[in-house]
Amino acid sequence: MARGQRRKCKCCRRLFRPDPRNRRHQRYYSEPPCRAASKAASHARWLAQPENDDYFHGPVHLARCQAWRARHPGYWRKSPRQRRASKDVSTTQAIGSIGKTGIFVRSPLQDLLTAQPAVLIGLIAHLVGTPQQDDIVRTTDRLLRLGQDILAMSQGPAAAPP
Repeated sequence: MARGQRRKCKCCRRLFRPDPRNRRHQRYYSEPPCRAASKAASHARWLAQPENDDYFHGPVHLARCQAWRARHPGYWRKSPRQRRASKDVSTTQAIGSIGKTGIFVRSPLQDLLTAQPAVLIGLIAHLVGTPQQDDIVRTTDRLLRLGQDILAMSQGPAAAPP
Protein backbone atom coordinates (compact mmCIF):
# COMPACT_ATOMS: atom_id res chain seq x y z
CA MET A 1 0.00 0.00 0.00
CA ALA A 2 1.12 3.52 -0.62
CA ARG A 3 2.53 5.50 2.24
CA GLY A 4 -0.10 8.23 1.84
CA GLN A 5 -2.88 5.85 2.83
CA ARG A 6 -1.72 5.77 6.43
CA ARG A 7 -3.18 8.17 8.98
CA LYS A 8 -2.19 9.39 12.38
CA CYS A 9 -4.69 8.51 15.14
CA LYS A 10 -6.21 11.56 16.81
CA CYS A 11 -5.94 9.80 20.18
CA CYS A 12 -2.65 7.90 20.40
CA ARG A 13 -0.90 9.67 17.46
CA ARG A 14 0.18 6.30 15.97
CA LEU A 15 0.17 5.71 12.24
CA PHE A 16 -2.47 3.23 11.11
CA ARG A 17 -4.15 2.05 7.94
CA PRO A 18 -7.87 2.88 7.96
CA ASP A 19 -10.38 0.17 7.22
CA PRO A 20 -11.10 0.27 3.45
CA ARG A 21 -14.85 0.52 4.12
CA ASN A 22 -14.38 3.60 6.37
CA ARG A 23 -11.31 5.13 4.74
CA ARG A 24 -12.93 8.50 4.01
CA HIS A 25 -13.88 9.24 7.63
CA GLN A 26 -11.91 6.95 10.00
CA ARG A 27 -9.66 9.16 12.13
CA TYR A 28 -9.03 6.89 15.12
CA TYR A 29 -7.08 3.64 15.45
CA SER A 30 -9.14 0.52 16.23
CA GLU A 31 -7.63 -0.21 19.67
CA PRO A 32 -10.13 0.04 22.60
CA PRO A 33 -8.70 3.27 24.15
CA CYS A 34 -8.76 4.98 20.76
CA ARG A 35 -12.30 3.74 20.08
CA ALA A 36 -13.40 5.13 23.46
CA ALA A 37 -11.83 8.50 22.60
CA SER A 38 -13.61 8.44 19.22
CA LYS A 39 -16.93 7.74 20.94
CA ALA A 40 -16.36 10.56 23.45
CA ALA A 41 -15.50 13.04 20.68
CA SER A 42 -18.54 11.96 18.64
CA HIS A 43 -20.82 12.32 21.65
CA ALA A 44 -19.38 15.77 22.44
CA ARG A 45 -20.00 16.87 18.82
CA TRP A 46 -23.58 15.58 19.02
CA LEU A 47 -24.24 17.39 22.30
CA ALA A 48 -22.79 20.63 20.88
CA GLN A 49 -25.56 20.84 18.27
CA PRO A 50 -28.30 23.29 19.35
CA GLU A 51 -31.17 20.86 18.62
CA ASN A 52 -29.60 18.31 20.98
CA ASP A 53 -28.94 20.78 23.79
CA ASP A 54 -31.67 19.52 26.13
CA TYR A 55 -32.19 16.09 24.60
CA PHE A 56 -31.90 14.30 27.95
CA HIS A 57 -33.74 16.92 30.08
CA GLY A 58 -37.29 18.15 30.52
CA PRO A 59 -40.80 16.68 30.69
CA VAL A 60 -41.09 16.11 26.93
CA HIS A 61 -38.00 13.95 26.87
CA LEU A 62 -39.03 12.17 30.06
CA ALA A 63 -42.31 11.20 28.36
CA ARG A 64 -40.37 10.13 25.23
CA CYS A 65 -38.12 7.84 27.30
CA GLN A 66 -41.04 6.41 29.24
CA ALA A 67 -42.92 5.66 26.02
CA TRP A 68 -39.86 3.92 24.54
CA ARG A 69 -39.43 1.82 27.70
CA ALA A 70 -43.12 0.86 27.55
CA ARG A 71 -42.66 -0.30 23.93
CA HIS A 72 -39.48 -2.25 24.82
CA PRO A 73 -40.12 -3.96 28.18
CA GLY A 74 -37.16 -5.81 29.65
CA TYR A 75 -34.65 -4.33 27.18
CA TRP A 76 -32.00 -3.79 29.86
CA ARG A 77 -32.54 -7.11 31.65
CA LYS A 78 -30.44 -10.17 31.07
CA SER A 79 -31.89 -12.92 28.94
CA PRO A 80 -33.90 -15.52 30.87
CA ARG A 81 -31.83 -18.39 29.48
CA GLN A 82 -30.70 -20.74 32.19
CA ARG A 83 -27.08 -21.67 32.15
CA ARG A 84 -26.29 -25.33 32.55
CA ALA A 85 -23.06 -26.55 34.00
CA SER A 86 -21.07 -28.94 31.89
CA LYS A 87 -21.31 -32.49 33.16
CA ASP A 88 -18.07 -33.54 31.52
CA VAL A 89 -14.86 -32.38 33.14
CA SER A 90 -12.04 -32.59 30.66
CA THR A 91 -8.57 -33.37 31.89
CA THR A 92 -5.42 -32.25 30.20
CA GLN A 93 -2.81 -34.89 29.56
CA ALA A 94 0.85 -34.16 29.01
CA ILE A 95 2.53 -35.62 25.96
CA GLY A 96 5.78 -37.37 26.68
CA SER A 97 7.54 -38.09 29.94
CA ILE A 98 6.55 -36.02 32.93
CA GLY A 99 9.97 -36.48 34.50
CA LYS A 100 11.75 -35.01 31.47
CA THR A 101 9.44 -32.10 30.80
CA GLY A 102 8.44 -31.23 34.35
CA ILE A 103 4.82 -30.74 33.28
CA PHE A 104 2.36 -31.09 36.13
CA VAL A 105 -0.79 -32.89 34.97
CA ARG A 106 -3.83 -31.91 36.99
CA SER A 107 -6.22 -34.51 38.30
CA PRO A 108 -9.98 -34.36 37.65
CA LEU A 109 -10.54 -33.10 41.21
CA GLN A 110 -8.25 -30.14 40.60
CA ASP A 111 -10.00 -29.39 37.31
CA LEU A 112 -13.35 -29.46 39.06
CA LEU A 113 -12.15 -27.11 41.80
CA THR A 114 -10.67 -24.58 39.39
CA ALA A 115 -13.80 -24.77 37.25
CA GLN A 116 -15.98 -24.09 40.26
CA PRO A 117 -14.48 -21.15 42.21
CA ALA A 118 -17.75 -20.55 44.06
CA VAL A 119 -17.66 -24.13 45.38
CA LEU A 120 -14.08 -23.66 46.55
CA ILE A 121 -14.87 -20.38 48.31
CA GLY A 122 -17.98 -21.92 49.88
CA LEU A 123 -15.96 -24.90 51.10
CA ILE A 124 -13.34 -22.66 52.69
CA ALA A 125 -16.06 -20.53 54.30
CA HIS A 126 -17.66 -23.72 55.64
CA LEU A 127 -14.33 -24.93 57.08
CA VAL A 128 -13.63 -21.53 58.64
CA GLY A 129 -17.20 -21.27 59.93
CA THR A 130 -17.74 -17.69 58.78
CA PRO A 131 -18.45 -15.91 55.49
CA GLN A 132 -16.16 -13.00 56.43
CA GLN A 133 -13.75 -12.29 53.59
CA ASP A 134 -10.82 -11.47 55.88
CA ASP A 135 -11.06 -14.89 57.54
CA ILE A 136 -11.42 -16.62 54.16
CA VAL A 137 -8.33 -14.81 52.80
CA ARG A 138 -6.21 -15.77 55.83
CA THR A 139 -7.32 -19.39 55.60
CA THR A 140 -6.79 -19.50 51.84
CA ASP A 141 -3.25 -18.15 52.24
CA ARG A 142 -2.52 -20.78 54.89
CA LEU A 143 -4.00 -23.57 52.72
CA LEU A 144 -2.03 -22.36 49.70
CA ARG A 145 1.26 -22.45 51.62
CA LEU A 146 0.41 -25.91 52.98
CA GLY A 147 -0.43 -27.18 49.49
CA GLN A 148 2.78 -25.76 48.04
CA ASP A 149 4.78 -27.44 50.82
CA ILE A 150 3.06 -30.78 50.10
CA LEU A 151 3.71 -30.49 46.36
CA ALA A 152 7.35 -29.56 46.98
CA MET A 153 7.79 -32.61 49.24
CA SER A 154 6.19 -34.93 46.64
CA GLN A 155 8.76 -33.87 44.04
CA GLY A 156 11.58 -35.15 46.20
CA PRO A 157 13.99 -33.61 48.66
CA ALA A 158 15.58 -30.33 47.67
CA ALA A 159 19.26 -30.40 46.79
CA ALA A 160 21.54 -29.26 49.59
CA PRO A 161 23.13 -25.86 48.95
CA PRO A 162 26.87 -26.02 48.11
